[in-house]
Amino acid sequence: MSTVEPNARNEARTGHRGGVETRDERHPGKRTVLSGFLFGCGIAASMIDLFIFHLGLQWHHFYDLSTHEVALLTDGIFHAFGWFITVWGLFLLADIRRRGGVNWKRWAGAVALGIGSFQLLDGVLNHKILGIHQIRYGVDLLLYDTVWIGSAIVLMVIGWVVLRMTRSAHDAR
Repeated sequence: MSTVEPNARNEARTGHRGGVETRDERHPGKRTVLSGFLFGCGIAASMIDLFIFHLGLQWHHFYDLSTHEVALLTDGIFHAFGWFITVWGLFLLADIRRRGGVNWKRWAGAVALGIGSFQLLDGVLNHKILGIHQIRYGVDLLLYDTVWIGSAIVLMVIGWVVLRMTRSAHDAR
């Protein structure tokens, strides 16, 4: 069973659709990776970080170095940004499907890479370098940081391995 949609098989053989090969059709794998990466970053920001840690557990806000009102405002801006990149990734995905098909394994690898990349950026930049928030307050952070950053690295490695395994001969060049 193929992971590429049926209408993409003919184009995969010919390399283009009918007559003129467009720039995007020459590199559909790159668009698939960008779509999955954006979607993964957005899901990590909007669903995992915001819904679970900001709203559900209420362990922190995006910016904890000011008043509660500022913290809520920054959560709202962060929430809007997270959903913007999620929707951007989905619009790219819809366009890729419209143009011929999606390699779903490759897309899933890019999603894992996006989730891990967001977590790593958040854990290192926001938590450690800028210090604008921590995962949780009033506890020893070593375990929390190890799990957060460690899981980010694991997700990135999984995503990278899947992307390497699903790379076409054209993308390898």
